[in-house]
Amino acid sequence: MPVTGPDFLSLQARDLAASQAFYENYLGLIRSPAGPPHAVVFQTTPIAFALRDIAPGTDLTDVAQPGIGAAIWLHATDVQAIHDRLVAGGHTIVADPIDGPFGRTFTFSDPDGYRITLHDRA
Repeated sequence: MPVTGPDFLSLQARDLAASQAFYENYLGLIRSPAGPPHAVVFQTTPIAFALRDIAPGTDLTDVAQPGIGAAIWLHATDVQAIHDRLVAGGHTIVADPIDGPFGRTFTFSDPDGYRITLHDRA
């Protein structure tokens, strides 16, 4: 049986409530009623996206950029509006918006330092 593809994406968060608020307020994500108590699962499709408490044995205290080497891209319908809200809120933009093969695209740093790229072409 072959693997059919990605099915779930989860990021560890130093402060789960603060990260949840960031993703809800700036990206417009909505929390799913499903999910374990140590995580926040959002209603995203086709792949579930979640935040979770830091796993036992993991220390993100001195990690400036967790997930280095991984590319995390999320689709959005109004990338520029999200960019503008993040800038107005004083959040770090890693790569300014450009128009390319994936539509309007930019990269920001979330509260834990993960670099997230948004694009608007499905």
